[in-house]
Amino acid sequence: MNGTIYKTCSCRDEASGKKLGKKCPNLRRPGGKRERWSTTHGTWAYQLELPPYADGRRRNPLRRQGFTEVKEAEAELEHACALLSLDEDPHIRRKITELMLATLKGTRTLPAVEEVRRKVRTHQDLNPTVTVAEWMTEFLRRKRKIDATTRRSYEAHIRLYFVPYLGDIRLDRLRVSDVAGMFDAIEEFNDVIATARASDDPEQRAKVRYRRPVGPSTMHRIRATLRHALNIAIKQDRLIDFNPAAVVELPDADKPKALVWTDERVAAWNQDLHQRLSVEQQRRGGGRGNPINVYISTPRPSSVMVWTPAQTSAFLARAATHRLFALYRLIALRGLRRGEGAGLRWKDVDLQAGSAGVHWQITQLGWETIQGKPKTEASDRVIALDTDTVTVLRTHRRNQTAERLAAGEAWADSGFVFTDEIGRPLHPQHLSDQFYRLAFEAGLPPVRLHDLRHGAASLMLAAGVDLKVVQETLGHVSSTFTRDTYTSVYPEVARAAAESTAALISAAPAAGEPRLITLPAGTVTPIVSGRG
Repeated sequence: MNGTIYKTCSCRDEASGKKLGKKCPNLRRPGGKRERWSTTHGTWAYQLELPPYADGRRRNPLRRQGFTEVKEAEAELEHACALLSLDEDPHIRRKITELMLATLKGTRTLPAVEEVRRKVRTHQDLNPTVTVAEWMTEFLRRKRKIDATTRRSYEAHIRLYFVPYLGDIRLDRLRVSDVAGMFDAIEEFNDVIATARASDDPEQRAKVRYRRPVGPSTMHRIRATLRHALNIAIKQDRLIDFNPAAVVELPDADKPKALVWTDERVAAWNQDLHQRLSVEQQRRGGGRGNPINVYISTPRPSSVMVWTPAQTSAFLARAATHRLFALYRLIALRGLRRGEGAGLRWKDVDLQAGSAGVHWQITQLGWETIQGKPKTEASDRVIALDTDTVTVLRTHRRNQTAERLAAGEAWADSGFVFTDEIGRPLHPQHLSDQFYRLAFEAGLPPVRLHDLRHGAASLMLAAGVDLKVVQETLGHVSSTFTRDTYTSVYPEVARAAAESTAALISAAPAAGEPRLITLPAGTVTPIVSGRG
């Protein structure tokens, strides 16, 4: 590489007004040799010839000045020469040149030689100007084979978090501190939401009406989306060589522990409910408002609560007169998911054989509904039906036939087991709304509709059903997941197990005197009172 070191200044010719640059006589000591540069006038500079453009046109030399010491100019010239010497390929050398010029323009420094060498060796783009926001748009465009719910989740993460907090950052300059800062900002906004909801100002509450605090589990999903998008930038496009999202630490996202609604928990929760109903009534000036909303929003001991067998029985007794009783019975006893219950079709139900094929589901995306296959291969299954459930389904089919006759030409022959009064598929949220109302009217503590699935698993295990059968009934790939996630021990079952265990000890003497070993004298140290 052709490079030269020289000294220059900003003095101008008195006659023409042009800058003298390196021709200024004051750059050298008066009467001294050519090499005797002035120590008080001018600054050091260098000039370096650069590779030509792709069409052969000559590129302007790289000129840098303003160095106070000659060693500084020499060091940067050597740095620039080292960059241009990384590869002999003219195309790569032009890319390195463009990177050098762009980096100098943006930061006034040259890129690190080792960093550029690594990018050259791994065939990365040397001049990435794409921002995080631009890359996220490209990432989402490429994800053509994901289901609608996953796409909706990606879109929400990009719109709510990645674009506002990271969008303007160049992808290759995204750092761990940037990602950590995004999560810090999310936690701060959680505090804003909590403060606004507790405010008496309706305008403050309205600002966060559609925003919910982001919990640890959601933060982990947000990080997973970002990590996945950045991995594609590494593996497919080689835009970056490090994934900052992979090393950001987040609080543990422990799965909530399922708890049973024991009498003690019901009593404590019921007291809290009455206090909240009283406050709501006072706030409304004596009006009751909608007590079901207070019923649903009153905090529970855990986000996952399970009814006891007696409570489940009470719910089914209350739901027996509801037109969707058969659906709630299937979920409570057979553990169907909400979408699987809504998507059950008559052609997959064999009442004669006592079985139902779970081959379809209706899921909710925002407020829109999507019909499709179950979430996993294991979820596509056939479940057995008990005699009473078969009877309930027969009654439901007769009632549906009566509704079809009453609707006449307005009837929509959708083929689903559970429909509205004119045969149309049910919206999943409608099932939840009706469920909460029935539970409230039955005087039961609240559980989510999905928690009936937890209860179904616990009921089956309490009845002595093999774990493998429970796993297949629920549609899980692994029995370990079934055991760890969907089972709760009812107090009665736990007490019975304790009594059975203690009975083994209590009954032991009746089986004969035990054989005892004889220990030498002094082997056992007597326990002295006060020393434990």
